[in-house]
Amino acid sequence: MRIAALVVALTIALSLLAARAGDVTAAQSVIRAQEEAFVRDDATAAYSYAAPAIKEIFPAPDIFMSMVQNGYAPVYRHKSFEFGESKTDGDWIAQRVHIIDANGEAWEALYTLEQQPDGSYKITGCSLLKAGQSV
Repeated sequence: MRIAALVVALTIALSLLAARAGDVTAAQSVIRAQEEAFVRDDATAAYSYAAPAIKEIFPAPDIFMSMVQNGYAPVYRHKSFEFGESKTDGDWIAQRVHIIDANGEAWEALYTLEQQPDGSYKITGCSLLKAGQSV
């Protein structure tokens, strides 16, 4: 009986881990798609990955793109963009990204994403620090 209970508990735990891994993969796909939209200068596509709260602050794709170009240059243009560790908490995912900007400087970005009612993930924010800089 104990073995059966252990097997059930282990199966449930592994299912939850697999679901979370799928969520992280989905979130990374959203971040990557937005990054590719920036590379193409496709403001409409890049804007489509922003969460509703971001769209309230930046009510049009061109306004959003201008903010990214001026405030997040390493995200907008870079030589390297690689995923680091991620954390999940309910419907939220935090994803670190290691960036080498166009000038060869290292940066750390922390993206936050929230699962939407339709099950998709949207980007709720991005904090950017030079690598080695403390918060």
